[in-house]
Amino acid sequence: MLSASFDSPADWRQRWSLVVEKIERVQSPVDSQALLASLSHPVRPFVLAFANAHAMNSMVRSVSFFEAMRSADLVLRDGSGMATLFKLLRMQPGLNLNGTDFIPQLIRAFDGRRIALFGTRDPYLSRGKLRVQQELAPHSQLIVADGFLAVEAYALLAVEHQPPLIVLGMGMPRQEEVAAQLRALLDFPCLIVCGGAIIDFLGGKTPRAPLWMQKSGLEWLFRLALEPRRLFQRYVIGNPLFLTRALRLASLSRR
Repeated sequence: MLSASFDSPADWRQRWSLVVEKIERVQSPVDSQALLASLSHPVRPFVLAFANAHAMNSMVRSVSFFEAMRSADLVLRDGSGMATLFKLLRMQPGLNLNGTDFIPQLIRAFDGRRIALFGTRDPYLSRGKLRVQQELAPHSQLIVADGFLAVEAYALLAVEHQPPLIVLGMGMPRQEEVAAQLRALLDFPCLIVCGGAIIDFLGGKTPRAPLWMQKSGLEWLFRLALEPRRLFQRYVIGNPLFLTRALRLASLSRR
């Protein structure tokens, strides 16, 4: 049975509170560009993760995922659900720095240096690699591997090629746990990004929602319509659960 210690919080409210405190809320486009510049010059193995409603729900079920998220060097807010949580907690949510938009900017910032894409599988991995080569980082050497290998295989590739940028497109919770392990195994400066479905997006497997849906926080609805069976649990069940928990956490924080 889990103890309620600080190192392994047994209660989901403790886990949420700790991750909320950790999230870096970027308040302006100027600050976003400064963050991008800083991340593009890592001085050690550095893990970047993104917290969205699905991540918060996953922490309720998985202590190991919570610990991986909490151990990340930087966590950014992803999605309208997290904005709602911050507003309920009477905190400024900052910009929505979702990985689907922010990671391509990072890849551009690393153009000319080696970039590793670890995740998904062919044909989407090859298509994603081609798009990066054509549009985002035409001067970079790309190292690719599918998302179903042992972490030691990724570590060996990283040690051999020493890419300053490693993008993991394995989905939660695996990519966060792989990122934490890679950081412990590598000894050269690199940014390790937990990218979710970013390689699938780049490879054309998952199209983006119309711009108006992106801006209004409804991209999840577009994705649900495309993949109702796979995403039913995440959105139809998960979104009301997330909101219920957010309201409960906000109520407790005001007492």
